[in-house]
Amino acid sequence: MPDSFCGTWEIVSNINFEGYMVALGINPYLREIALRLRLRKVIEQQEDRFIIKTCSTFCNYTITFRVDQEFQEFTEGLDNRHVKSVVSWRGNKLVCEQVGEKKGRGWTHWIEEDRLHLELYCDGEVCKQVFKRK
Repeated sequence: MPDSFCGTWEIVSNINFEGYMVALGINPYLREIALRLRLRKVIEQQEDRFIIKTCSTFCNYTITFRVDQEFQEFTEGLDNRHVKSVVSWRGNKLVCEQVGEKKGRGWTHWIEEDRLHLELYCDGEVCKQVFKRK
């Protein structure tokens, strides 16, 4: 992971988050809460392990992985599903593919200019988030 990914990032744009949450099957009450949250990402690298923390006042979620190594992930606090995940580099993008109950699920992170971009996708829905460095 390039050093530029590491750090603390605050959300500045969140497009189609609700559509993505509907695709995940998240109930309307939780979607309403999630849409109001100001998300923050903290990305760290510890030797060959990567840690991505998504933080808010309502819920925090941490994913820890090694590039190109499949792992079991429990999306606790999100949609509470067990998935098999693998994160790999595709050019300058960090791409995660998740296999489980929902089809076409995963995410992609990349840096463009001074912004961290994140696309979350599931079952044909795509959420586009943009973060600025804190």
